[in-house]
Amino acid sequence: MAFTERVEHKLEIIPPWSIIQCRRADIIEKDGKEVGRSYHRSCYCPGDDLTDACQEVKDVAAALWTQQLIDDYKAYIASQQPGNVA
Repeated sequence: MAFTERVEHKLEIIPPWSIIQCRRADIIEKDGKEVGRSYHRSCYCPGDDLTDACQEVKDVAAALWTQQLIDDYKAYIASQQPGNVA
């Protein structure tokens, strides 16, 4: 009759900038059967600090986020600021 907790992650990649959405499920089990679940979402953009991200997010970011993509994404965001004319 012990309670245990486990975590599952689901990742989604959003084009064109390879933004990573991570849904974390915190699952509470009693005697091996699920008795509760809660969800939390995080979103990571190219160049974000991933220190607190799960390992899966870090691995995907390392594979997708080239320096060119990060630079292009930052330039795009800067061009969207008020007062900037394309």
